[in-house]
Amino acid sequence: MQRSVESTQFTSLEFTGLLKYNGIQISMDGKGSWRDNVFVERLWKSVKYEEVYLHAYDSVCDAKQGLEKYFMFYNQNRPHTALDDKTPNEFYFDNLPTMQKAG
Repeated sequence: MQRSVESTQFTSLEFTGLLKYNGIQISMDGKGSWRDNVFVERLWKSVKYEEVYLHAYDSVCDAKQGLEKYFMFYNQNRPHTALDDKTPNEFYFDNLPTMQKAG
């Protein structure tokens, strides 16, 4: 059975090695994967209905700029009920562990 590029490109040593090198945690054991999928599906539904379907992009460059603008709005200005009406940025930075001061 031949594996598609989509199913292997994110498990390649080149890709996973880059993630590990940058301290990014990788979850590919299947545990919690349905929850990850729910999050991704909700995100892309928002992207499609709040940005993509509302604009007729003239070029890939225009689409890229529109999506960059949307994700800035989504993360910095759009409150999310699942995050107690905080933006993703507010929620993330409010929940960072406090750094210990060098003493």
